[in-house]
Amino acid sequence: MTKTVRTCGKLYLAGEYSVLTAGQGAILKHIPIYMTGKIHFAEQYRLFSDMFDHAVDLTPDDDYSLIQETVAVMDEFLQSQSISLSPFSLTITGKMERDGKKIGLGSSGSVVVVTIRAIASLFDVPLSADETFKLAAYVLLKRGDNGSMGDVACIAYEDLIYYQSFNRKKIAEQINELPLEKIVTQDWGYIIRTIHPQLPCDFLVGWTREPAISSVLINQVKAKISSIFLTQTQEEVLRLEKALLVGEKEIVKQSLEKVSCLLLQLSPAIYNEKLRALKRSSRGLDCMAKSSGAGGGDCGIALSFDSEASQILVERWQAAGIEVLYKERWDR
Repeated sequence: MTKTVRTCGKLYLAGEYSVLTAGQGAILKHIPIYMTGKIHFAEQYRLFSDMFDHAVDLTPDDDYSLIQETVAVMDEFLQSQSISLSPFSLTITGKMERDGKKIGLGSSGSVVVVTIRAIASLFDVPLSADETFKLAAYVLLKRGDNGSMGDVACIAYEDLIYYQSFNRKKIAEQINELPLEKIVTQDWGYIIRTIHPQLPCDFLVGWTREPAISSVLINQVKAKISSIFLTQTQEEVLRLEKALLVGEKEIVKQSLEKVSCLLLQLSPAIYNEKLRALKRSSRGLDCMAKSSGAGGGDCGIALSFDSEASQILVERWQAAGIEVLYKERWDR
């Protein structure tokens, strides 16, 4: 019997750079564009992803190292549950691309989560969103990933969330000292809260069709993060969360504008010309648009509080070469 699981994409509304610092928060939204995993028992291990043109077993392979690492961690986790791993065939599809270009919704976290869900499903091991998050973060930390893990939290919970980052260095050090079971059952110090907005509006995702800024530039931007940036961003992230929960439209718009300005002050490179056009398109309308994530390309988001404004925004985006990747309606 083949089991099928899936993993969504994600985008940041606010806090995308500040959340790299432990104790800082961000707001992220799941995007229901999916990566799919199909798994069944087999005579020998077979891993295939449509990101590559070949399949592998568990023999180390550079292309499949992330998936193979996830399998190894799940093997250890299953053993702690008194379950022995048996050979299986896993096929992962859905590169989160359009016309051969990445759209900026997926990440290594998506691949890890879909692999974890597939194996857990095959061996009938129920995992909560929190357990899924911890196991996925464990894999990435073990591999030396220095991201905030906010993307993993959003993907694991598949919801609009507030995420407050933890001391990843501390947990990474413990990976070399403590068994997996002990690490995943302890308190890491993060906070994940789901947000149910009480604010009727359209949520839109605009894709610039241009790749995001390079890792080199991301590191340059990170180097400019100051305590003032962190304090001001955290204030606005918490303000935005509260405004979404109580339906304060003007505060939502003000907070998104403020965090957008803080990003622009942090580095003008975050807003390339397409993202500037994406944001500029909301002028004079009852809506607010901003970049999302690392910036320099990929996607931006908008909240629109009027159906006519949404239509005008979409038309302006299209005129600027920005594709509407996703749209949904939020109601009370």
